[in-house]
Amino acid sequence: MPYESVNPYSGQRTKQFAQHTSAEVEAAVTQAQACFGVWQAKTFAERAAILSRAALILRSQTERFAKLITEEMGKLIAESRGEVALSADIIDYYAQNAEGFLAPQQLAPHSGEATIESSPIGVLFGIEPWNFPYYQLARFVSPNLMVGNVVIVKHAPSVPQCALAFVALFKEAGAPDGAYTNLFLSNDQAESLIDDPRIKGVALTGSERAGSIVAAQAGKNLKKSTMELGGSDAFIVLEDAELDKTVEWAVWGRMNNTGQCCVAAKRFIVVDEVADQFIAKFRAALETLAPGDPMDALTTLGPLCSESALVNLLDQVSRSVAAGARLIMGGRRVDRPGAFMQPSILTDIQKGTPAYIEEFFGPVALFFRVANEEEAIDLANDSKYGLGGSVFTADIERGKSVASRLDTGMVFVNHPTWTAPELPFGGIKNSGYGRELSSLGIQEFVNKKLVCIVPINAPA
Repeated sequence: MPYESVNPYSGQRTKQFAQHTSAEVEAAVTQAQACFGVWQAKTFAERAAILSRAALILRSQTERFAKLITEEMGKLIAESRGEVALSADIIDYYAQNAEGFLAPQQLAPHSGEATIESSPIGVLFGIEPWNFPYYQLARFVSPNLMVGNVVIVKHAPSVPQCALAFVALFKEAGAPDGAYTNLFLSNDQAESLIDDPRIKGVALTGSERAGSIVAAQAGKNLKKSTMELGGSDAFIVLEDAELDKTVEWAVWGRMNNTGQCCVAAKRFIVVDEVADQFIAKFRAALETLAPGDPMDALTTLGPLCSESALVNLLDQVSRSVAAGARLIMGGRRVDRPGAFMQPSILTDIQKGTPAYIEEFFGPVALFFRVANEEEAIDLANDSKYGLGGSVFTADIERGKSVASRLDTGMVFVNHPTWTAPELPFGGIKNSGYGRELSSLGIQEFVNKKLVCIVPINAPA
């Protein structure tokens, strides 16, 4: 797949970039390996100063960075600005907290003394997706640079200008050459890079298919890996939920980033007592969304990231209807230029059909009616995915109880699944393994070294 910028609103191809040659890749890895020796020797304060400058640059140049997101993948400009701000927050979070998170841990052995030290492991390889072009980078790059690791990134081929902008950001902030490297790679080149003994760990955010390939390759080389592979988050509405506000969150949870979010609300599981009211209000709210130029603040429905993404989503809807699902809203592309999909709702979804099994990455809501709380929990858990989920109820203790029974990595009560620097992000089952963000995210690619001092005359 070529590395090129194609505006999904206009269809215009604006820039193309050549893949790096084998010689260029070798030179980049050699430079990263050499940089690691320098970077790991820096103090936390020295590394934090560079990251803090990067966050400051992001905030001072928000509009420039945000426009690149919107031009390359079609995100509404207000959401792009929000992503820039969130990325800066993540960078600052690790600049301010890494030293505390990685402080030596004192143990209390039976005799002597023992400490767990945290140290970097080397050059890491990250494979990142297009849907949050800066946020995905920030949550991989920031903690690992603060640990003392250095990173090489293969970003998505559809957001090459965003990829280069982040490299330039850290360069401007003062990061040495080799601390953060972007490479435009083919899949075969990425596979070879995972094989390279100088690469000590691999992180991927992407599809389930890509995850299985990359995880197998990393495992074959006995390398630590983390995988975030998407999901089909349940949005449970119990009979005591405050319905108007719940519907507002339902629209936001499904339509943020035009539905192209791993933790978007995708399966709306509503107790029968309020199901008719919910679906009527939800549908009416979706009908107000207006497609248009994502650079225009008045636009409320942006395009999908690409024509191929639109075609794939239309095919999922078509196959689901053929399998018995009922389309009660939308289901077609918007009759206008650009990769626009109508906001859509599928219901009467049967077990084993595409809409029951697959992740729908776009503005298609999957609606399920259940008799009670128990059925809601059972249906939510009947998925191969386990990334996030949410439950809406006026009874907070009830919400906590339901949350504890959901088989996911994250659950929110009275809010769709979302992200913040201080909250761990990751899933279970086919949604992957490992965690990013929070104090957990910085621990993934760290050597937890035990240093134990024992009296020489201690018994064996």
